[in-house]
Amino acid sequence: MDNPQYKRTVIIIASGFDLILSAIVLLIYFGLFPVDISGWGIPRWVIGLVGGVWFAGSLAVLVYQLTKTTE
Repeated sequence: MDNPQYKRTVIIIASGFDLILSAIVLLIYFGLFPVDISGWGIPRWVIGLVGGVWFAGSLAVLVYQLTKTTE
């Protein structure tokens, strides 16, 4: 369980899953999925901001883990 390669694999899988979820949120925000977000009681710009920050953070973690060299 203390294997660094195992931890790296788990982080890659988790950040990939986060990337997919945040992309879905952004697609909902841009209106490409038929989900009505006006009834949620949250301003539309907040959903776009959260989705964008979440997407950028997930992408940064995934790219870092995929390009990190192993020692």
